[in-house]
Amino acid sequence: MTSPRWIIHLPTTLTSLDGAIIVAAALRDSLGHVTAIDFDETTLSEEDQQFLRTRIWCDAKLDGAGRCRRRDHHDGSCGATDEGPCR
Repeated sequence: MTSPRWIIHLPTTLTSLDGAIIVAAALRDSLGHVTAIDFDETTLSEEDQQFLRTRIWCDAKLDGAGRCRRRDHHDGSCGATDEGPCR
């Protein structure tokens, strides 16, 4: 039997999805070395609708290179680098 994973809910004062994505990407870039944090599974939700989650990154497995770091539902093939206004 595996132990349950814990989720940290980190509220912000941001009022736009794009702003929240930029902060999530900055956290991933600055704390990516912390192996206890699974940034590939990052989702966002509105404060009063936390049961409705928006996935940020594609997260598809790449051949020997980790997971896709492009936005979820991206066009084209998966890749190890970000695209567009994530930053």
